[in-house]
Amino acid sequence: MSLKGVTRNIKPLQILTDEQVEAIHRATLEILEVTGVRIQNKRALKVFNDAGCQVNHKKMRVRIPGALVEECLRKCPSVFHLKAREPKNDLTIGGNVTYFCPMPGMETVDLDTWKSRPPTLKEYDDAVKVLDALDNLHLFTVYTPYFNLQGIPPVMCMPEGVASRIRNSTKVLFTGYQQNCEMFTIEMAKAIGIEIMGMSLASSPLAYYEDAIESLFRFVEAGFPIMVGSGTIVGGTGPATIAGSIITYNVEVIAGVVLAQIIKPGTRVLVAGTARVMNMRTGNPLLMVP
Repeated sequence: MSLKGVTRNIKPLQILTDEQVEAIHRATLEILEVTGVRIQNKRALKVFNDAGCQVNHKKMRVRIPGALVEECLRKCPSVFHLKAREPKNDLTIGGNVTYFCPMPGMETVDLDTWKSRPPTLKEYDDAVKVLDALDNLHLFTVYTPYFNLQGIPPVMCMPEGVASRIRNSTKVLFTGYQQNCEMFTIEMAKAIGIEIMGMSLASSPLAYYEDAIESLFRFVEAGFPIMVGSGTIVGGTGPATIAGSIITYNVEVIAGVVLAQIIKPGTRVLVAGTARVMNMRTGNPLLMVP
């Protein structure tokens, strides 16, 4: 029987005071309303405009009133269900439960030559089966277990990977977007009666590109949950202070959350990502995975 996550029974660290958290939230609302976010998608600009936002169509900039932000945040379910191929592997997101997932590797190691190379489709399938058999692994992220596939064009690696995970895994699946391939992954999920969590990522600072917004529309309109995230880099794509970059990150993800709730109130949204720190001497960001 699969392990249903790890329940946290201790109080989390409280690094900021309630007053500091409130100050960050007020600053987030101010930037959303005064500075705004660049949304490079005409359909989304119309949706924001119809919802009462101030939209500059020429510059593709959306300024979102604080009242609308608060209303949309209230519409987000704090706890929601994710449907897997096997009901025993369904997950409930929210509360004090932590789930575990694998992350993708670039290539595999050839056991005959000990050199790295892209995995074959069979090796990819076998790796998925092994991961699926682990009781303490609860879901599959995008590109898991590998980014590449031998003999497969890069543009097809994401849908081929989703197809492999659908065939060889019974657990909850996440996926991404690339060259409109999410259209096909959504249809694959619908065909076998599962849910697949999509993704829409902001492009710091304070922007969403066309493909990210189209992905959000497609998953929300299909009735699937969506993961909204960002990767603000402190001192790079965000302010040099941690507090400033946290606010920038909040602005970016909340803009995506608001759009999802305007399109379909009650949409299940998972927020992901973090503000990463850039080494000011070398220019290298610490690209840790949250």
